Amino acid sequence: MDATLSKRVLLLSVATSYRVAAYQRAATALGLETLIACDGNHALASELYEGISVDLQSVDATKTRLCREHQARPFCAVVAVDDATVELASVVAEALGLPHNPVTAAKRTTRKDLARQCLAEAGLETLKFKRLDLRIPIEQQLDGIEFPCVIKPLAMSGSRGVMRADNPEELARRCERAARIVAHARHADERTHLLVESFLPGGEVALEGLLHDGELEVLAIFDKPDPLDGPYFEETYYITPSRLPGAVQQQVISCVANAATAFGLVRGPVHAEVRVDGSGARLIELAARTIGGDCARLMEFGTGHTLESLVLSNASGLSIERHAASGAAGVLMLPTQHAGTLRRVEGVLDALKVDGVKDVVITVREGYELVPLPEGNSYLGFVFATAGDPADVERTLREAHRRLNVVVAPSWKIEPVNVSRA
Repeated sequence: MDATLSKRVLLLSVATSYRVAAYQRAATALGLETLIACDGNHALASELYEGISVDLQSVDATKTRLCREHQARPFCAVVAVDDATVELASVVAEALGLPHNPVTAAKRTTRKDLARQCLAEAGLETLKFKRLDLRIPIEQQLDGIEFPCVIKPLAMSGSRGVMRADNPEELARRCERAARIVAHARHADERTHLLVESFLPGGEVALEGLLHDGELEVLAIFDKPDPLDGPYFEETYYITPSRLPGAVQQQVISCVANAATAFGLVRGPVHAEVRVDGSGARLIELAARTIGGDCARLMEFGTGHTLESLVLSNASGLSIERHAASGAAGVLMLPTQHAGTLRRVEGVLDALKVDGVKDVVITVREGYELVPLPEGNSYLGFVFATAGDPADVERTLREAHRRLNVVVAPSWKIEPVNVSRA
């Protein structure tokens, strides 16, 4: 079968992904077939969907395997479900002769140090940054670092390992903590290096968009009404449409579009974090993937379609009509505030009674060990709401949050004891 006539999409995912089911549902609604390629021995696909196990770390072997799959039954597109498969998706699509972002562009979106370097070389305004080598005493690497600053792992998402430091002593302590977080990163330099960049005060927004031959289509701009000043940077509320003045929103859009061009991105989803202050909009991060967690459900409000449907239609060349809703929508990502073992989340039914709340989803089950940021990387769940305007959505979400009570018990770690025999 000619790939141009195919309606089969290759989905690349990690075995632990929670997003594949949404892509499967979207593909079915669009009349597309899927092949899910993921790592691990436990398939993400049910009996209704086709899936294979691959070694995502062995790029050449995975590429060869998927090329054979393409020859047997062609794909029309390759889609990365998570950050970890963005670069591989470009490699595979290039080998298959399918539309894709350049591999170097994809890599820039998954490596914070390469992204900053690219923006600087393109002459775009960016934060002052430096790579820190964890094998060298931090006090020997302070030249050029301004305080307050923010340290980040080179290639993690969800604010994991991101910490603010206000002085050299605090920076050294933060780096010790971050070193333990990145100790098991995928690549060697990601285990031995961190990025440090200047802290930028001001509000923060997120932009969700799609690139069509290098042109940015803005799907939504989300306000983040809670301040993100550190010491850690856990996100909570996302509200759309943005309440920023139109001129400021245009600065945000231009900032993201210019960064995407600098990276070399030309197609597919983009999720960007942007800081806004009196001097304009500056990019914090730009990823070639969709928004994380269940937050993607908000896109149905703004476009009439799931975000996964929009991504798949963009990748496969299908055209679907947008149906924007009036009013406003938002999500509360329930933060993990205390370490320990989750016993229960009380007040869910009470929160659902708040006018405007559409759903409360608790994704963490009882008995699960909770790990807050910066070590942790998961949310307890999500609260969704709609209302006539963004301010009402925020009030609704805050009231629902107030009615929830997370019961956490201490976690007791049992250490083995060496018993010597007389």
